[in-house]
This record gives sequence, structure tokens and C-alpha cells, in this order.
Amino acid sequence: MSCLRLTRAVYAAIRAHGEETYPHECCGALVGRPTAQGWVVQAAVRAGNTRTDSAHNRYQIDPRELVMIEREARGQGLSIAGFYHSHPDHPAQWSATDFAEAHWIGCSYVITEVIQGKAAVTNSFLLAGATEEDKRFEQESIVVDEQSIDPAGN
Repeated sequence: MSCLRLTRAVYAAIRAHGEETYPHECCGALVGRPTAQGWVVQAAVRAGNTRTDSAHNRYQIDPRELVMIEREARGQGLSIAGFYHSHPDHPAQWSATDFAEAHWIGCSYVITEVIQGKAAVTNSFLLAGATEEDKRFEQESIVVDEQSIDPAGN
């Protein structure tokens, strides 16, 4: 099983974002470096949820915003490690829509359950597979480090 490593500050920022946007879903990108054990996340970058039709149970990041996040990450020698979003008053498990709209194979998808405005469970799923046709979500552990993480992932 792979693991997603992040600092306590990044973990807290993801959960706080979900609380702030409640009862709507929040969303953002995770920026970091891959290691043999999984991603080491250096930052969570907030993004706007462009879904106006059902922001309470769907999210979408504007492709232009995503390109800017990716360019900035590359400028720092980092990559997009994955994405995060919240599930207001729903479990921190991926939905059929989450799966259908997940296309970044090898990246982590973090979901935080927000119950009545308060972050509860946070889970991560690795989008595994080689192609769109055989993609699948695999549960991955989240390791929260108290201190900053060595950029080399050690």
C-alpha cells in the first residue's frame, strides 16, 4: 500500500478549507514529489470550485487555474501530487462521479468528510492503473509529519 506524506500544517489547511466552504465542496491541488513509497506533499494549493449547478456535491477546477498551479509547481521543482476536496455531510469515500472525473493516474485524491461544518474523517485514494480503461482507486494511508518534510522525501 502506498502512503501520502504531508506536514501537520498541510493536513490542517486541507481540513480547514472544507470547513470554510461548507455546505459546498472545496477543492485544490496537492504539490510535491514522488518517492518509492508514495507522494510527499509540500503544499496544498486552494482552487476555486467552478461548479455552480451543484457545488454542494460536485467540484471542478478551472483548467486555466490548474495549468497555473502546475507551472508554479514545476518552477519549484515539484509536481502535482494529486487533488483534494470535501464531502459535506457525506463519508470521505470516493463517489462514482469522483471516479469518473479522476484522470491523473498515479496521483492521490484526498477527501475530507465535513459534518455540519466540522472536518471529520480524511481519506486518500491513489488513482492506479496504466490507462483510463483500467484505472482504479486504491486506499492509501496518510502519514502526517509534525515537522517540515525533507524535500528529498526522507
